[in-house]
Amino acid sequence: MAVRLLKSERFTDDRGWFVETYNQPRLAQLGIDVSFVQDSHSLSRQAGVLRGLHYQCPPHAQAKLVRCLRGRIWDVAVDIRQGSPTCGRWTAHNLSGEDDLQLFVPAGFAHGFLTLEPGSEVLYKASDVYVPECEGGLLWNDEDLAIPWPLAGKAPILSDRDANLPRFSALTSPFSIGDAPPAAT
Repeated sequence: MAVRLLKSERFTDDRGWFVETYNQPRLAQLGIDVSFVQDSHSLSRQAGVLRGLHYQCPPHAQAKLVRCLRGRIWDVAVDIRQGSPTCGRWTAHNLSGEDDLQLFVPAGFAHGFLTLEPGSEVLYKASDVYVPECEGGLLWNDEDLAIPWPLAGKAPILSDRDANLPRFSALTSPFSIGDAPPAAT
């Protein structure tokens, strides 16, 4: 499966607006045939909060459908599948509470985001429940990944865990290209 940026249709009238944010048959038509079993919701009080880059190992690997409810984030996915022609490459998209965009991140990708506005709220659906023994991650500022986080010269606000994640070069990925179809380039 590939990382996919999805746009929902917004219906607006004098009362406000309505958006359908999840429709399993429609996603299946787009090639995203994933059952989601857990929703997670985060609030970052300040701009500059960086969460990630996280993944969860098999047998509890997680695909995610990420949406920013309020504020604005820069959402990043890194291919960590051994044998993938895009292994070690990343893709990033701005998501906001106003744009009706969602990012689908398949299992086999590390995921993280940077808040670009205070009070940013992020909701994501996951295809498996969180299991601490299966969690993994990569250092956000690894030179091998060369992700140009839009920090405007400021240091990010990190958890102790995220500040001490391993580098990509130390990764023995539990994912391989045989686990899923290749990512889009």
